[in-house]
Amino acid sequence: MYTTTDEKGILNNYAKEPKLYYAEFPTKAQQSSYAFQGVVAILFLTSIVLITLGVS
Repeated sequence: MYTTTDEKGILNNYAKEPKLYYAEFPTKAQQSSYAFQGVVAILFLTSIVLITLGVS
């Protein structure tokens, strides 16, 4: 923790900043996994909407 003192003697504490890093582009396997998850989510939501329309 980084601490400073001003002219009145008041302390200011600053949190330690985390080390920054750049995101990496997903691999082909990750991209296909994301696409599959998207398709499953769309099918799931569509089925929920159709069930609610059928019940009401």
